Amino acid sequence: MENKTEEQQLKSNFIREIIDADLAAGKNNGRVHTRFPPEPNGYLHIGHAKSICLNSGIARDYKGKFNLRFDDTNPSKEEQEYVDSIIEDVKWLGGDFEDRLFYASDYFAAMHAWAVELIKKGKAYVCDLSPEEVRSYRGAPAESGKDSPTRNRTVEENLDLFARMTKGEFPDGSRTLRAKIDMAHPNLNMRDPVMYRILHASHHRQGDKWFVYPMYDWAHGLEDSTEGITHSICTLEFEDHRPLYDWFLDQLGIYHPRQIEFARLNLGNTVLSKRKLLELVKNSHVDGWDDPRMPTISGIRRRGYTAASIHAFCEEIGVSKFNSIIDIWVLENAVRNELNKTAPRAMAVLRPLKVVLTNYPEDKTEEMEAVNNPEDPSTGTRKVPFCRELYIERDDFMEVPPKKFFRMTPGQEVRLRYAYIIKCEKAVHDAAGNITEVHCSYDPATRGGTTQDGRKIKGTIHWVSARHAFSARVHLYDALFTKRDPEDVEEGRDYKENINPSSLEIFDASLEPGLKNAAAGSRFQFERLGYFFADPKDSRPGTPVFNRTVTLRDSWAKMEKKP
Repeated sequence: MENKTEEQQLKSNFIREIIDADLAAGKNNGRVHTRFPPEPNGYLHIGHAKSICLNSGIARDYKGKFNLRFDDTNPSKEEQEYVDSIIEDVKWLGGDFEDRLFYASDYFAAMHAWAVELIKKGKAYVCDLSPEEVRSYRGAPAESGKDSPTRNRTVEENLDLFARMTKGEFPDGSRTLRAKIDMAHPNLNMRDPVMYRILHASHHRQGDKWFVYPMYDWAHGLEDSTEGITHSICTLEFEDHRPLYDWFLDQLGIYHPRQIEFARLNLGNTVLSKRKLLELVKNSHVDGWDDPRMPTISGIRRRGYTAASIHAFCEEIGVSKFNSIIDIWVLENAVRNELNKTAPRAMAVLRPLKVVLTNYPEDKTEEMEAVNNPEDPSTGTRKVPFCRELYIERDDFMEVPPKKFFRMTPGQEVRLRYAYIIKCEKAVHDAAGNITEVHCSYDPATRGGTTQDGRKIKGTIHWVSARHAFSARVHLYDALFTKRDPEDVEEGRDYKENINPSSLEIFDASLEPGLKNAAAGSRFQFERLGYFFADPKDSRPGTPVFNRTVTLRDSWAKMEKKP
């Protein structure tokens, strides 16, 4: 191979080293062809994003090809909704499969013919054991399995029975087609695995054509072989299945892809099991697959994560052979790093407390010049209206503050961002003793927040004009689970007991007027509050709804300390 560029060296990992060695050895005629093979039985999540970025990135960097192929072999759990969402997610992440969109169901006829070929070779047989009996007969790692009573049927009888299975003559679960390998094999996957099961179910693409459906282990290697995949990149749980895939391909004498396994992504404070995610959706613990608290790609996209930040995250964590849990702050930092550079600034107040500037003219309005993004001077400035009555965050005022409280408190000066230095005079209470507003005086000589006499102001707070602000719904998200590993529960307990009851807070916030026409899908940094995204699902022209994408700094470490 040619000398690697600096970028290629940064991306180097054990998978790319294997590919480099294969290319240097002249294997596959110099081809690199990868794929992403999801099952359309749920929405993709951040773990799948790692695989998409890895496989499509390898194809791109080696000037190869990348396929999107649906392993649609189980019609009882598959839906067109999932197919559509997966295609959208892969495209959003930049997985360029061009015209190579495939389905396992495209190969059903060829798979069936190969199964008949194995029967004729005496390498497959029809088994009458129930699913429970098949599992019982398989044995244990240190204990040999038992032969099925029908293991030694004649080729003719097996061909006849499989043909009748294919025609739908037998009920579900009554018979299977199994490979005839070795019931004493140390690898349990090699103990006469099931190749086909009977399933009277309508397929989302094939309709009612088939009554037998291939098992994943039978279909997996055949699909890769059919498509000419050079490097079949899988997660570690498929490592013990590789000898079976090789056995099938060897018996059929067809092309062998090279399978390489890597550690799947496990992310803290969430679950990445499709079954558990489906359970969260069906039991209304979340508001659908695209709930911004979900680790699904559609969820994090709706929360405001960017495809570029997901790629940066995947590059940072890399690939390895060892399973581990990645702290969620690593993902959030990747998002934060990008948005800090690209998101325009704005001011919003979540919990408004009115401030009255008693020495400011009642009928006066000024326009303060505010920086759009200090990280990108080319974005310039904007005008923000300022008047006698303002809103500040309720948390920015304390009547009896603790030590080192540098925000607003009676007798103390504070800087209003981009505006003036003001001094708190008093708080006004209602009959119940609640603070309803705060009276302050402003220093007209400090426009822009600067002092002429050199006095130091330790606190700076944000604000909005009460007269000009508009109200908008704002969602604040926290961890969906309180534990770093939600599935680490005592026997008899359920992972859902670790769901965080405070994972979502909703506010009717007061925002600066320029945000009123924020387009759905636009991003902002609300100063001192975090990065926010105009929800593309709920926002309407003139009435945006904002989701907090990420805080300004990491707060997840506190989760483990919560009771």
